Amino acid sequence: MNNCAIIFGGSGFIGSFFTNYLLENSHFDKIIIYDLEEIKSKKSEFIRKQFELLLHGSIECIQGDVRNNISIPDIASFKIQLIANFAAIHREPGHEDREYFETNLLGAENICKFAEQVGCKNIIFTSSISPYGVSESPKDESTLPIPVTAYGSSKLVAEKIHQIWQAKDINNRRLVIVRPGVVFGPGEGGNVSRLIKVVIHRYFFFMGNESTRKAGVYVKELCNAMWWVLQEQKKNGETISLFNASMNPGPSIGQYVKAVCKTQGIKRFIPTVPYKALLGIAYFINTLARPLGIKHPFSPVRIRKLVRSNNIIPTYLIDHGYQFQYSLDSAFADWKKSCPEEWK
Repeated sequence: MNNCAIIFGGSGFIGSFFTNYLLENSHFDKIIIYDLEEIKSKKSEFIRKQFELLLHGSIECIQGDVRNNISIPDIASFKIQLIANFAAIHREPGHEDREYFETNLLGAENICKFAEQVGCKNIIFTSSISPYGVSESPKDESTLPIPVTAYGSSKLVAEKIHQIWQAKDINNRRLVIVRPGVVFGPGEGGNVSRLIKVVIHRYFFFMGNESTRKAGVYVKELCNAMWWVLQEQKKNGETISLFNASMNPGPSIGQYVKAVCKTQGIKRFIPTVPYKALLGIAYFINTLARPLGIKHPFSPVRIRKLVRSNNIIPTYLIDHGYQFQYSLDSAFADWKKSCPEEWK
């Protein structure tokens, strides 16, 4: 019977890299990717190309919706040793409040139910730092979560659903919950990708937020850390582990900008624009664009997030002796080497 891992949300950004990580390290004979989106529909050309290289007899792709009961053909012929739950609605803004709960809660319930049915004893769940809420003070895994958004609330409840699954067989089931900061790397297409573009093309400016910290982790570091924590559990006898995934300390926006310039070999003078003026412009653009259905990057929500620190400390990894593989500079250098077209 083949040893198998199932990755829910496996054709996404984190899922594609974790699939590659498991294959490169020969951890499983078979990997099943379960996702609502087909790989060919992925917006990121890099992710599509990566899967073209990965697709072979060791990978099976199944299109399915975690909001519904999960069924995988011939699942009895596999020994399911790991389930990774990366399936989520996560972009803020971009969704109605109910959508976060529908996917993140129903998905957690159905995946945990499926794990019971197939007898899987190990789950990795990607949560978020969003449950910590908004505060300038440093936060680690011992900080009381106080989510202020539907996304953060849905992720916190999803954590509890997974913990209930683990508690039903507390001595034999192992659960890893990771709360990553912004995850960046090739094919990301998110905030860090946008930052790279605007710095390179000279239309980035500070708004009194140069020292604002933004917890972040390179996607390859995240994959290594998730697997490392799962193995660490077996060594120290833990059956449930919750850890923050971020560089230590989390870089400031100014440090992100300097790293972009260093990686690209450029010099940039970055002007400062008053925050209130920029927020007013964002509201104006949003008011004009919304009735016309025009998408734009100047959302007031995004502008407000840029001046708020996410000062997240990865205390679990530090205390357990995890050796970080990437600095911000080396992560950006690896990103550019892997996907140079995203640095043009």
